[in-house]
Amino acid sequence: MTEYGPRPVDRRLPTEEARDLMTLVRELAEREIRPTAAEEEDAGHFPRETFTLLSESGLLSLPYDEEFGGGGQPYEVYLQVLEELAAARLTVGLGVSVHTLACHALAGYGTKQQRAEHLPDMLGGGLLGAYCLSEPSSGSDAASLTTRATREDGGTWTLNGTKAWTTHGGVADFYTVLARTGGTGAHGITAFLVPGDAEGLSAAAPERKMGMKGSPTAQLHFDGVRVPDSRRIGDEGQGFAIALSALDSGRLGIAACAIGLAQAALDEALSYTSERQQFGRPIVDFQGLRFMLADMATQIEAGRALYLTAARLRDAGQPFSKEAAMSKLFCTDTAMRVTTDAVQLLGGYGYTLDFPAERYMREAKVLQIVEGTNQIQRMVIARHLAGPETR
Repeated sequence: MTEYGPRPVDRRLPTEEARDLMTLVRELAEREIRPTAAEEEDAGHFPRETFTLLSESGLLSLPYDEEFGGGGQPYEVYLQVLEELAAARLTVGLGVSVHTLACHALAGYGTKQQRAEHLPDMLGGGLLGAYCLSEPSSGSDAASLTTRATREDGGTWTLNGTKAWTTHGGVADFYTVLARTGGTGAHGITAFLVPGDAEGLSAAAPERKMGMKGSPTAQLHFDGVRVPDSRRIGDEGQGFAIALSALDSGRLGIAACAIGLAQAALDEALSYTSERQQFGRPIVDFQGLRFMLADMATQIEAGRALYLTAARLRDAGQPFSKEAAMSKLFCTDTAMRVTTDAVQLLGGYGYTLDFPAERYMREAKVLQIVEGTNQIQRMVIARHLAGPETR
């Protein structure tokens, strides 16, 4: 297996602390993640030990308040950390993004007592989270979900239904679950924090995926799962608004992961074309290939600038939903183009398992689908530009 090392990205970080953090992340990624990424992905190995190490290093808590064990870092910094991790192995970068998404509801909408009780372990206690919104019959139309939570005597809720496409399904320690507590539509949905070992909760066999084989994606079955009201997050009926808020931030995480993957593919293509000799000179000397590399680098820089612009809006407390959708759309489309071009630049070797370019290409595809397909992102952007559709 041939894999070239990464080229350092010229990052403009806001503080010396952030620069030190990025150095730590880069060293950890090169020492602990990248060397075994290809082998473990081929074997479908979920790197739980890596997530434990990230938790111990404070890297699962970066964008959350220090009061409850968070890292207190702005999204501008957190997303660049995600990019570095995804460049080393997408399963890890995306896993951190999903964990952050799973913590969002409690951190943003939980009571102070709930946050004090649960957040320290969720952020830095070695726990790993997952997010349960999609269902077998409600993916893009998430407001039509049917998993139901029924209030019993004494304030306990009973959950019944099936969730689909759950990253970390079956291996997570806790799940943020959106379930119907009222009538139809978005206003009848409530959020719950469900322990991974809750009685009546089970996971199906992981989906057999084209890429990211080390990241388990599975259906979850809720068969009379009892959850105390103290684990209800926010008000009854507020769940869909909580979910949308989380997804705006989560889409930025996907955008950053996409740029990390694209950067890894560009680095691979640059290294290979600089060493590969044809007609008595390195193939990187040929103008057609140089133009491809230039386009790849330009698209990556544009994507990075777009997601950082959205992150800075978020950090400033300004609306960023449109920019998050634009970032997710552009950055994941960029990852697909760049990884495809990387395979082309490696020629026949790009199509073999001896180089990681083919894995990057397979992994890029899922980023155009998760956390809202890119068609949904276009709908979100258009709604911000032209208002809701008329019927």
